[in-house]
Amino acid sequence: MAQFSSISIVLISCSFLTIIQRTQSQLALNYYNSTCPQFPLIMQQVITDKQLSAPATAAGVLRLFLHDCLVDGCDASVLITSNAFHKSERDADVNLPLPGDAFDLVTRAKTALELQCPGVVSCSDIISVATRNLLVMVGGPHYKVLLGRKDSLVSDASHVQGNIPTTNLSLSQIIDIFGSRGLSVQEMVALVGGHTIGLAHCKEFANRIFNFSKSSQSDPAMNPQYADRLRNLWENYTKQPEMSAFIDVFTPGKFDNMYYKNLKHGLGLLQTDRDIAVDSRTKPFVDLYAANETAFFQAFANAMEKLSVYNLKQGNDGQVRHRCHEFTNLNAHQVAKDRYLGDL
Repeated sequence: MAQFSSISIVLISCSFLTIIQRTQSQLALNYYNSTCPQFPLIMQQVITDKQLSAPATAAGVLRLFLHDCLVDGCDASVLITSNAFHKSERDADVNLPLPGDAFDLVTRAKTALELQCPGVVSCSDIISVATRNLLVMVGGPHYKVLLGRKDSLVSDASHVQGNIPTTNLSLSQIIDIFGSRGLSVQEMVALVGGHTIGLAHCKEFANRIFNFSKSSQSDPAMNPQYADRLRNLWENYTKQPEMSAFIDVFTPGKFDNMYYKNLKHGLGLLQTDRDIAVDSRTKPFVDLYAANETAFFQAFANAMEKLSVYNLKQGNDGQVRHRCHEFTNLNAHQVAKDRYLGDL
């Protein structure tokens, strides 16, 4: 197991370094040192205040980061609000449950930064830094966040379908989503470990605890006591669709490797959680991270760094928005759309 762990970590690191090297000329850790020197302090103050007042913020912002980056890259396109003429990513069905606390944190950070250094810090950089800092606050690993991203000129709900992992997708489909973004199966399993602080709406797991089959109320793969408890607590979920449950039942507010330990005892909440625990492509990594939290943290940190520089917007392909929920140039969406159609 030790040899397997070392080889796996080396392979992830090599793959990660290749991606980072391509972006070093565009991004920098100290990108705002001269243009907005108070950036780190402002971000940390806003993040701390928000997390203390709303402890679910860390999980929400992590989810926001993933939903943003997996669709057309890390460009804050998920923040754009729809209008009468256009439906943005934010209103795609899979994004409707994204928590308001996550959007609120970005708005607070952007407002504070605009007062200090207007038109300088991108919303996409705010999401990336907020995600890292919040994860550290709840016990997760620290990792480098390169800065200098631009915000997108496009946000289209039609781009979302099939690009965000959902509970109705097969494991092979989910592996393909991450693979098409240059992420390995091991990196995918590490990123799924974010479920350790995650929440799921009841409709996402109801089919596993209610009328699973003619012979069983619940999925036999679930711990029976766990399934019974869930069924009793959420028997009225159809009348209260906003009801949700912690994915990690033991340490839901702490970023650790308990999620993987739970999977080995039938305590996976979602069908996808169950799938990665038994599939031969993913099970070795579940077992590794359940036994070795250090290996999980290192793999998760590397995968987050790698995903955070996926499909960046630079130069005329992006902008720095003054308000994160709207394009700075009212014609920005049409300009980008025309450019996109011209490339077809």
